[in-house]
Amino acid sequence: MIKPVKCSDEVKINLVDRKAVYSDEVEDAVREILCAVREEGDEAVKRYTLKFDNILPESFLVSREEIDEALNEVGPEYIETLKHSIANIEEFHRAQLREGFEIKRGDCVMGQKFTPVKSAGLYIPGGTAAYPSTVLMNAVPAKIAGVERIVMVSPPQRDGKIKKEVLAAASLSGVNEIYKVGGAQAIGALAYGTASIPKVDCVVGPGNIYVAVAKKQIYGTAGIDMVAGPSEILVIADGKANPRHVAADLLSQAEHDALASAILLTDSEKLAVEVSGELDKQVKALERCDIASKSLENNSKIIICASLDDAAALSDEFAPEHLELCVEEPFELMKKIKNAGSVFLGYNTPEAVGDYFAGANHTLPTGGTAKFASPLSVDVFLKATQYMYYTKAELFKAAPDIVRFANSEGLTAHAKSVEIRTDE
Repeated sequence: MIKPVKCSDEVKINLVDRKAVYSDEVEDAVREILCAVREEGDEAVKRYTLKFDNILPESFLVSREEIDEALNEVGPEYIETLKHSIANIEEFHRAQLREGFEIKRGDCVMGQKFTPVKSAGLYIPGGTAAYPSTVLMNAVPAKIAGVERIVMVSPPQRDGKIKKEVLAAASLSGVNEIYKVGGAQAIGALAYGTASIPKVDCVVGPGNIYVAVAKKQIYGTAGIDMVAGPSEILVIADGKANPRHVAADLLSQAEHDALASAILLTDSEKLAVEVSGELDKQVKALERCDIASKSLENNSKIIICASLDDAAALSDEFAPEHLELCVEEPFELMKKIKNAGSVFLGYNTPEAVGDYFAGANHTLPTGGTAKFASPLSVDVFLKATQYMYYTKAELFKAAPDIVRFANSEGLTAHAKSVEIRTDE
């Protein structure tokens, strides 16, 4: 059972100061895998797939027959569910699209245009759980951005296949190629390319610690969305919140991973005690009880704050991935929130709504990075290009300032490139 504690400076520090996730050993192991994939290509990918997944598919590429089989097996009701979710995700992410702009100053023209990356690789986890929802959250924004080639990688199961629900989601959301490979070796294949898996321009999607570190290490060779850590939920609840509901919402993230965090901040001591009891009761009934129990024991807290405003301030310091405002006036309290990946408002908006159906993205900044990072969006798959145009007369007008600036930096060739035109 999580024992509720009253907020203090020590409690705040313990909450905000997260444990280090990436060790030197993991960094070194991933570096070795990536170097092998870059130098040996498919042979290294095969070797590590056999080592870590205990299976080597006949072909990395998923065939059309496998996809059709998956679509038939999941059934029409599940396909309709996927389609409903895709429609909501499309609506939300189409609203993110930006047009370029153009500014005219005299005869000068300056502007910016947006172009999608040509290819994107989506990593879909396949360890203790498989995530068709993550396929949709990554593939749909890429498709809306205009990415031509959308590639998905995911670890094979014991039967050498990818989970049927994941394949169905990929087929319906616009994925062009699917490969049965996971782990750091999959990230290496996407970044460097192999004979079987052509390289991509951008790699997105969550994964375990090795996948996260691999994404960090290949950045610069390919773009990435973010380096994601263990999942987090922070719930701010008032005395009118239902303790059964709050406990269930905390467990919805605790079941992800033993390293996941589930935090409750409340101004009600009564609610804190009731939620603690509910957690103890509900966790025992979960299929993933062992994982959730470890999360509660090692990384979860119930903190009693002096007020909801204090709770909001502490939440901002923590900068949670998921933030639920289970309070009577959630929109008012949200005005005080600056740092959160995704916010769920009111008593009837559990985090699961965002994971599967509402349409907002569920690939979110973790580990306090919500202080400076954003959820995955269409922008991840777009790049901006600036342009400018000067007439001869406009260049003559600006020449003295440009030459003076260049000379002040000691870059006389810069100055000369302007002077050679004005001298003529």
